[in-house]
Amino acid sequence: MARFSRRHVLGLGVGALSAPLLRPAHAADAGPETHGLSVFGDLKYPADFHHFDYVNVDAPKGGVFSFLPWLRTNNQSFQTFNSLNAFILKGEGAQGMDMTFATLMVRASDEPDAMYGLAAKSVQISADKLVYRFTMRPEAGFHDGSKLTAHDAAFSLTTLKTKGHPLILQQLRDMVKAEAPDEATLIVTFAENRARDVPLFVASLPIFSQAYYATRPFDESTLDTPLGSGPYKVGKFEVNRFIEFERVRDWWGADLPVSRGFYNFDIVRYEFYRDRDVAFEGFTAKNYLFREEFTARVWATRYDFPAAMDGRVKREVLPDDTPSGAQGWFINMRRDRFKDPRVREALIQAFDFEWTNKTIMYGAYARTVSPFQNSDLMASGPPSPEELALLEPFRGHVPDEVFGNPFLPPVSDGSGQDRTLLRKASQLLQDAGLVIKDNKRVLPNGEVFRIEFLIDEPSIEPHHGPYIKNLATLGIDAAIRLVDAVQYRARLEDFDFDMAMSRFSMSATPGDGMRPYFSSQAAATKGSYNMAGIANPVIDALIEKIIGANNRADLTVACRAFDRVFRAGRYWVPQWYRATHPVAYWDVFGHPDKLPHYGQGVGAPENWWTDPAKVARAEQAK
Repeated sequence: MARFSRRHVLGLGVGALSAPLLRPAHAADAGPETHGLSVFGDLKYPADFHHFDYVNVDAPKGGVFSFLPWLRTNNQSFQTFNSLNAFILKGEGAQGMDMTFATLMVRASDEPDAMYGLAAKSVQISADKLVYRFTMRPEAGFHDGSKLTAHDAAFSLTTLKTKGHPLILQQLRDMVKAEAPDEATLIVTFAENRARDVPLFVASLPIFSQAYYATRPFDESTLDTPLGSGPYKVGKFEVNRFIEFERVRDWWGADLPVSRGFYNFDIVRYEFYRDRDVAFEGFTAKNYLFREEFTARVWATRYDFPAAMDGRVKREVLPDDTPSGAQGWFINMRRDRFKDPRVREALIQAFDFEWTNKTIMYGAYARTVSPFQNSDLMASGPPSPEELALLEPFRGHVPDEVFGNPFLPPVSDGSGQDRTLLRKASQLLQDAGLVIKDNKRVLPNGEVFRIEFLIDEPSIEPHHGPYIKNLATLGIDAAIRLVDAVQYRARLEDFDFDMAMSRFSMSATPGDGMRPYFSSQAAATKGSYNMAGIANPVIDALIEKIIGANNRADLTVACRAFDRVFRAGRYWVPQWYRATHPVAYWDVFGHPDKLPHYGQGVGAPENWWTDPAKVARAEQAK
């Protein structure tokens, strides 16, 4: 395999910038100019729309929004950071860096997947849908006053494809090249049989300054503030503790339809804590202003501090209509002792969700059963004729249960040690050749069956304790290994674990984003999200069916077929979900009345705002 130096890569980018226009057939076949993109071509908003329906265009600007990270991607951590480069594998990327960069287009959260122009004002798509020609906005610029052009966009896409985080590389596999024949025109070429959603992924990626990186390596961890082009720029920060982002007052994109009602806070501040209980105490002391509560025990028992009782802290439970996704202990099948599905099913049988939910989580959760939880993409009942048509070619290569009702984790008697389920688990282990010897469960090779649960925060230890006790009843030597956030991420990226908790969710229109979580290629890719090491050709084939679906009905059928095969694989011990967002905040904020159906989280901080009247009341109450 050829290895390219940084100079070679930049040379490729420069060469692309001066390359001739695409072959005439595509230019001649280019479709009409459109102001937006979606997977199936449907757009809610017309070309002359003023703003998204779910924002308050009259929201005042100002104030501070401070909170804990709740979503991570690429090299980011919930608990720490040591780099301002959040788009590569090295380092622990700071949360919020995406706010400092413009993208070609912006997603509408009240549509399944539609995007509308930000740095690109429009796009033309060739008849074969392999060439996308974006027209850049002439007013787009970087924070130093330099112009943002198609050359920068082409450089960014080329660089991310070659030097970005492995997850980005994988999702750009079907992007052949990005070219800029002039400052206003970006031409992106895709491979034949490309994944359906790759153009949308391309349109969502950050645009970097080519001039800035002409004298700096892109693929290095750094605390130098990069030159941005988005609504915020990096402000004060202290590694491992906090980072602030300052609103760019004269941002070029502020009055575009996709930006009105957004980016209302002068300062957005992320706080980092290693321990959830300590983080909660920080909230009660007003060290930060907003938190989404992910610990049922805290939500049920600890909001009795004075500010919560007298109304200075407000609590709300906001609906979550998006796919809740998968949360569970993922079983690392790269390790020989987990390769037998009977062993993995035994681990599922040993977890008493009902007791854990009632005793530890105050009955706040429901059982997760599917990676498409809380959506119509989840399989239920026997397969439909359309699902069977997809599944029949794989008969004999998948368990027979795939052609019946999908697998559901057991429902216990709620005692904490359901004897019926534990007997079933013991029999499964026995059938797999794991016998009891000297009161220990022994692998076929004679070694004691040991499991290490890798965690990075002590607050989830209580959820492991009863499970580990049940595993001990089966003769399994199980224990928790608590490590710091940096070591935790490094071990996950190297797949150096037995079992570990994770949560992820698919979009309402799954596509190429399935590959990093479930594909055989991802199973062998360092840093991928395929924690279980799923390398199943049937799963791979059904991912391609999902990616290749030509309409939403076919997509739904393909996802349900995939769901049946995934659940039959026993790749994880499913945990729990909640179709709401319990949030608490110091009562100085306003937010839209209704959350968009397809939005992530509660829309904070993007379309919340500081309410001056509430701030005044809070000041008077001091």
